[in-house]
Amino acid sequence: MAKVSFVAFLLMWNDHINRKTPDCHIRIANWLEHKRDTAVLRCHRGIGKSTILPCYNAWRYYCDPATQILHQSESDSTAYKISRATQSILRRHPLTDGILPQGNKNVERWWVNGADETDPLHSSMVAKGIMSNVTGGRATEVQNDDVEVPRNITTPELRGKLRDRLGEQTHILVPGGTELYVGTPHTYDSLYDELIANGADHLTIKLFAQEKRLELKNTDGVYFYIGFKPDMVFTGISGATQLLEENVNYKYDNGYIELAKPFDGIIDFYAGVSWPERFTRDDILKRRSRTKTLNAWDSQYQLHSKPVTESRLDPSKIRLYDVEPTIIEANREVTMMLGNTRIIGATAVWDPSLGKLKSDASPFTLLLTDTKGHLYWHVAQGLTGDLAVFGQNDQIIGGQVIQICELVKKYGIPSVVIETNGIGGFAPNLLRQAFKSRGIRCGVIENHETRNKQIRILEALEAPLQSRFLWAHVSVADEDNNPALTQMRDFNPDVKEQPDDYIDSLAGAVLRTPIRIAKSVQNRTDSSSKIAKWRPDSGHIKAKIKY
Repeated sequence: MAKVSFVAFLLMWNDHINRKTPDCHIRIANWLEHKRDTAVLRCHRGIGKSTILPCYNAWRYYCDPATQILHQSESDSTAYKISRATQSILRRHPLTDGILPQGNKNVERWWVNGADETDPLHSSMVAKGIMSNVTGGRATEVQNDDVEVPRNITTPELRGKLRDRLGEQTHILVPGGTELYVGTPHTYDSLYDELIANGADHLTIKLFAQEKRLELKNTDGVYFYIGFKPDMVFTGISGATQLLEENVNYKYDNGYIELAKPFDGIIDFYAGVSWPERFTRDDILKRRSRTKTLNAWDSQYQLHSKPVTESRLDPSKIRLYDVEPTIIEANREVTMMLGNTRIIGATAVWDPSLGKLKSDASPFTLLLTDTKGHLYWHVAQGLTGDLAVFGQNDQIIGGQVIQICELVKKYGIPSVVIETNGIGGFAPNLLRQAFKSRGIRCGVIENHETRNKQIRILEALEAPLQSRFLWAHVSVADEDNNPALTQMRDFNPDVKEQPDDYIDSLAGAVLRTPIRIAKSVQNRTDSSSKIAKWRPDSGHIKAKIKY
């Protein structure tokens, strides 16, 4: 009896389980059936490739029980999911009744009926993580499903190790066998780009078929040619994402965009969503708002493999100011003003070091916040000397903690976050002792950081930079005397050992913003009242409760 096509097989399965088949799945199924010996399938996140691939495997066994598949993913457990789903379809599809032996519970290695007639030594499917040992196996098709993930491609060494493991598959694949790579790019020298450049068959399905990004400054005007009518227009990324509205924020006419006013930052124009019924405007906006960086959005949804160094932090996107905050008491309310801007929150972070020559910097960061959520990098100061210098009766009379005391009193800082990695483990008690000796009321928050520093810096800083709501005091931007912006400009997320102390401290402050100010930093006296409670609150409410 003639075998049905994979498109027909997929349609029958979806009809059997009462599920609709979108056009993008038809496109993928047709390509999988007719792909060449080496093929790369790149699909954006959420499209449902993990529902198509098991059905494709079941169809392969339906067409030929002698098929042998080696399925590898980034880990054993992820590979087992596809194996288990393939078994489920074989048991339930109308065309595959009796292909899978009864009672088979093994998902790592299993056979279909009739497979041992051609090769009793090797199983029909083997499911393994990419770093697991598969020596001695045999396959008519090797599948690599999302083997390129952040944890195995962050350095050139890891990317080289991944390619070595993939090279082992050459000795497993039988003559005339096929290779299938499925996934999204995660690095600048993506495995998928390399395969395509070497002639691999490929299908790429982006979330949006058409795209155009403008990176603008206020002086660039308001008229731009993009060449297509956009369905969605975004500014910013992560929490700074905004969806612009036609005839409100912009107008479209014959390929041209007219903005309602000059813009400072990035604007992304998109059209042609891959699956309109699933990816609605609200869903896409949610996905954009929860994506940490532009590179993550571009790679996971638009499938761009941009060099990692292109995501370096550009200090030219920072706005500068040259005013000091003032604390004003009027109308029975204490407020902090930065020029004409009211400040409602502050975050201070200290990443302690010995602060001596040939050692890491000991940066102290103060980040202010206004009512609109703009961030003001007001202090980026490298503390010097010992952590604490003691005088008679074990009183602290100098050192970095005393330098922090002066900053706390000057700016009315309510709490200081201390990174306790390394030498920082000794710093909290010393700072508390210094505060107590000087009568300063300021909290000390200990934080032990375990996340990858490069990823943390990018996630914290790229969105405010691209959205142009990060400001910096001119003292921070003085590159002759302050290394902060130099570190930002030279930052390479692919390098572990590099000068990044100041921007790491800033990233910690951004990730903890806002901390609302609620206390005076020292005991209330007539002379100190003007630095008390400048954070706005809702006042006091009295209520009677009857039990």
